[in-house]
Amino acid sequence: MRIYNEVVTIFNDLTGQWDTISEDSFEYNGNDIMLAQGLPVGATPINDTDTVADTVKTTAGYFTNGDGTLTGTETYTGSLSDSNEKHYFNAVQTHPDSSSAVVQFSTTYGHILGMGSDTYGDSLSKADNLRGEVQSIYRQFTSLLLHENEQSGGFKISQQGSAGAIGSGDANGGRDDYFYALVGKRERFKDRINKKAWTIVLSGSNSSGGGTSNVLYLTDDSKYASSTATPAGPRHNIVSGALGVPTGSSPAVAYAHKTFGWFYPEMGIMLFSGNQLSASIPGNTAGTAMTASFKTDLTADKTLGFGPNLNQKGNSKNALRFINCLRHVGSGNALRLRSEEDQTQENYFCRIKAADYNFSANPTFSSGSDNKVRHVSMHGNPQTFISGVGLYNSAGHLLAVAKLSSPLKKNFASEATIKVKLTY
Repeated sequence: MRIYNEVVTIFNDLTGQWDTISEDSFEYNGNDIMLAQGLPVGATPINDTDTVADTVKTTAGYFTNGDGTLTGTETYTGSLSDSNEKHYFNAVQTHPDSSSAVVQFSTTYGHILGMGSDTYGDSLSKADNLRGEVQSIYRQFTSLLLHENEQSGGFKISQQGSAGAIGSGDANGGRDDYFYALVGKRERFKDRINKKAWTIVLSGSNSSGGGTSNVLYLTDDSKYASSTATPAGPRHNIVSGALGVPTGSSPAVAYAHKTFGWFYPEMGIMLFSGNQLSASIPGNTAGTAMTASFKTDLTADKTLGFGPNLNQKGNSKNALRFINCLRHVGSGNALRLRSEEDQTQENYFCRIKAADYNFSANPTFSSGSDNKVRHVSMHGNPQTFISGVGLYNSAGHLLAVAKLSSPLKKNFASEATIKVKLTY
């Protein structure tokens, strides 16, 4: 590529064009042009061997202000329009009337047949006149989380376990007809939810609703069992346990006993089998005929469990049952979550040889018409102090500046290597 420094032309009246009289040019090889576009004179190029890149994982508390836990009494529902409540509910970390209330995560409920939402429409007898909202949610999650050849069969979470699992010989082929899901906020979980470091505690009543609380501790088994590849990234099993340690004497095969759900860390989704949750915390039998509602005092709430209202003529708000069972944990930690983020670190080793950077462009460094070093004591042995490093790209643009904690003395008898680390 030819670079032109100067071109002298004259206008030719006969041809009506500009004719070149002389030109000053050179072939571009990648170095001179950098100086021409502003790279400081004397700058030292960094070789490929002087650059080392690596990636580190950083974790932080998932909730507001970097908190890693959320108690049951801190769990509230945020305000939503009626149309949105047909699809999901937001959970906030304090009373929704407070100015500091911020959405922490969302919960939703899906049913493959739309039970729990309006499927009749204007019809009085046709139960599948409409596709209910919760049916759309079920199909949305299958298209998002399952391979294309699995989507028509639905989720088969509880089929993995032997304890109360739906068998493959079941009329629905071992399918979970409904699920509950916790969906994290991307701005909170960053690249992914930190696996092996979370616990969800759910508390509710048994089928008699006699005041007895059934408590369930759930976590993932990624420490002991390999993940499953999916379109939504790696998938792990949700099993009984805490902080990545399944309960029982055989944690590596805890999922084979009972799988409560699937965990997608990169999507921030925890998908729970409705069959398994309702088997462990069913709630009062009478509550399955009631529309769920959020209440501050849940001691006598009949919807305190995961047995869903399958009415097809309205919004049963079943997604609230998940939030209610979190809140019923009380002052104890209902959720323990951490975010995870990949940070790239570029390490540049700026090598300063003995003959480099022994003079300064500062006007006070020299004096006189001969531009001699001002101080006689520095004649033949100039002294400079390096106080910072500037990193430029190949076009001569300053990209980063690093300041040293203290100036570094430099002369012809010394060499130095300054390590600059960029994290992003």
